Amino acid sequence: MSYQDEYVGSFPKDFSYGPFEQNGESDNTSLQEDHKPRILLMGLRRSGKSSIQKVVFHKMSPNETLFLESTNKIVKDDINNSSFVQFQIWDFPGQIDFFDATFDSDTIFGGCGALVFVIDAQDDYQDALDKLQQTVTKAYRVNSNIKFEVFIHKVDGLNDDYKMETQRDIHHRATEDLAENGLEHVHLSFHLTSIYDHSIFEAFSKVVQKLIPQLPTLENLLNILISNSGIEKAFLFDVVSKIYIATDSSPVDMQSYELCCDMIDVVIDISCIYGMIDETETNTFNNQSSSLIKLNNGTVLYLREVNKFLALVCILREENFQKQGVIDYNFLCFRDAITQVFELRNKSQCALIATQNDNNLPNGVEDLVESTADQSQLPCP
Repeated sequence: MSYQDEYVGSFPKDFSYGPFEQNGESDNTSLQEDHKPRILLMGLRRSGKSSIQKVVFHKMSPNETLFLESTNKIVKDDINNSSFVQFQIWDFPGQIDFFDATFDSDTIFGGCGALVFVIDAQDDYQDALDKLQQTVTKAYRVNSNIKFEVFIHKVDGLNDDYKMETQRDIHHRATEDLAENGLEHVHLSFHLTSIYDHSIFEAFSKVVQKLIPQLPTLENLLNILISNSGIEKAFLFDVVSKIYIATDSSPVDMQSYELCCDMIDVVIDISCIYGMIDETETNTFNNQSSSLIKLNNGTVLYLREVNKFLALVCILREENFQKQGVIDYNFLCFRDAITQVFELRNKSQCALIATQNDNNLPNGVEDLVESTADQSQLPCP
């Protein structure tokens, strides 16, 4: 990664995104790159777009973001660590002009999965609302499938009452502006965020989840797991970014989410100090990683790895943890089911890439593509 020299925070600098070796070393990276969903980060200058990207995906300390320079060109960041967390983030400069002849709307918005528009809640946001209306109008006309997310950012400096008042005001004015332009059917999702707490991680979790077609399957698997194990809440975490890609159907309590994030910090820190690492591993979080933390209120936090970069974190009562063997067995069944979902997704991606690129394939490769699609343990051609 080009930003490794800037990594600070609880994670060690060498613990970052890397190739996911689910089916061996994959040679199809260049083919898959163009098929990954894109998340566009947009907003006015100094609204906090680059800070969000650095804190969530590059482990930068929030205080260090004060020294970031304004973005003056599109910055592309590839996030690739598992079959479920694969996308690109494009950070756009705030001064971008959609009506400039050099702005290729079809290319920018055509392959976009989600558009995150960042509004500085501590500033006069009328200009930001005008830019939001222009952005959504332009993007929707190119790609009606885009998920539009509005981050009402820097709310750490506002009291609770003013936060809610600001959210209501921005929601009302934004939806009115769209209705005046004939886009009243376009749905905007609003999130109160700050890089100084876990709100930005939870907001990005919800954005990423909308880009995972297998989300209902993952949620169903988690529901089955907790109902048969006496678990109160379960999260499937991407341990690098601390965003959760799925959780069970019960409501998410912010305090519980923060506890799970803190647990991941502790596990990674201790693993990197005391964990074993060999020549084939790039970090010490591996298939032997697990952790158990008992809180003084009778609550148990239990972490088990799912694969190299995914972990299941469960919250349950101490009396329900008496039968740990049953919970561990149920977890192994859960992990096997996740592996099967991985394999199905890998096969579908292989088939999609092969279909869209078969006009460029040399003679004889078509048969290899068809053979690979039937064998989930083989890498894409």
